[in-house]
Amino acid sequence: MSRPATLAQAVILNAELATWPGAIEREVARPVLEIGGRPFIAWQMRELQRYGVEEFLIVSGPLSQDVQEVLAHAADLLPKPASLRFATTPSDVGSAGALRHAAPQLAERFLLVNGTCLFATNFAALLRDFATDGPETLARLLLTELPDTSGHTVAQINAGHVVHLDPAPPATDPGLVHSGIAAIDRRLVEFCPPSGSLRREVLPNLAATGHLRATMAAGFFVDIARPTDLQTARYELEPVLQRPSLFLDRDGVLNHDHGYVGSRERFHWIDGALDALKLATDHGWLVFIVTNQSGVGRGLYSEQDVTGLMRWIADEARRHGGTIDDWRICPYHPEATVPAYRRESEWRKPRPGMILNLITTWELAPSHCLLVGDQTIDLEAARNAGIRGEIFPGGNLADFLHPLLLFRGR
Repeated sequence: MSRPATLAQAVILNAELATWPGAIEREVARPVLEIGGRPFIAWQMRELQRYGVEEFLIVSGPLSQDVQEVLAHAADLLPKPASLRFATTPSDVGSAGALRHAAPQLAERFLLVNGTCLFATNFAALLRDFATDGPETLARLLLTELPDTSGHTVAQINAGHVVHLDPAPPATDPGLVHSGIAAIDRRLVEFCPPSGSLRREVLPNLAATGHLRATMAAGFFVDIARPTDLQTARYELEPVLQRPSLFLDRDGVLNHDHGYVGSRERFHWIDGALDALKLATDHGWLVFIVTNQSGVGRGLYSEQDVTGLMRWIADEARRHGGTIDDWRICPYHPEATVPAYRRESEWRKPRPGMILNLITTWELAPSHCLLVGDQTIDLEAARNAGIRGEIFPGGNLADFLHPLLLFRGR
C-alpha cells in the first residue's frame, strides 16, 4: 500500500524567536511581526493548511509569554482547527541541534519550514515527489529560481538530486535557492550534531552523500530576514494570498454519481477530475467541495465515513499534484430515517449555508468565487450565496474548467 502524500505535521524552525526579551516589533522577532493584519507566521500556517497540515510544532529556545500569546493568536486565525505545540531547546545549539532536541515530538515524516520564509506556490508537487521517494532520500528541498541569490542557500542539482549546496553564494548571481521549505524523514535527525547548522553543515553533507533531492517550483517568495523582502511582504503579501476560490459539487462533478457514494469502493473519478484539481491549484485557486450527503441521514453510511472518504480524496488530489483546501457536507434531510438528521438545514443546497460558511471562514471575496455543479440546485445555491455558478455537462472536467480558471471576478 502506498504511503499518504499528505504530511500532517509542519515543524517551524527559527531560533530568532527566542532572542528577544522585549517588544515583539524588534527586528529579530520577524516571524511574529504583523503583516497584512495578522502575524507573518499566521500567513505561513494558512498556506500550509491548504495541503493538509493539522499540527504545527514550533522549535525554538525559551519563549516569552508575549511571543507565546502571539503564536496562539496566529493559530486562532487559521481557517481550520490546528494543534499548536512547542519544543523548547537550548538557545546556543543552532538549527541542527534544535531539531535533534525536538526529535521526540517529530512525526515520521514532516514538513520543515524556516520561520522567516513564505513561498506562495503549489506545495503538492513536493508532497507528491516525497511520497514516491525511496528510503535513501532523507530530505526533499523545495527550490525556486531567483535573479539574486545573495543571502540564500544555492543548490546545484542533477537528475533531481541535490549534489551541492552553497550557503554563502556570490552576491547578485542568479540561481536555484532553497525556499526554506523541505519534506523530511525523521531519520535525518541521526545526522544532526548536538550543536550545528542545518543549512551550513547537515544539508550540504546529505547532498554530498546522495540523501538529498529537490522539487522545483515557481511563485511569490519572500524571506523577511532580508530587509528588502520584509518591505515587499508588507506591501504585496496580503493581495498575493487573496486567492480566487473554486467551489465544486462532488457527486457528478468529481466522481460518477452512483447514488449515495460513501466509500472508496464506490467512488470513481470523473474523467479529468484529478487533472482539474491540479490545474486549479497551479493557477493559484483555493479549491473547496460542497456536497449534500443525505445518505448519512438515511443511515447508509456515517459522517465519519464521509469525512474519511473526503480526506482520502484530498490526499489523492495531492498525490496527483493538486489539493482540496477544505470541504463542507450537509447530512440533513427533512425525510431522513435517522432522527438526528431529520430536519431542514440552511446548509442543504439549494440553500447557501455551506458556501457562506466557507466564505466567512476563509475570508473570501464573493466576487472572486466560482461554483461548478451538475444540477440546478447547485446554480441556485451559488446564486443564493452571491457567487457565480456554472453547470458541468459531463465529459472531461479539466477541459471544461480550463477556460473558467481565467475568471477572477476583477
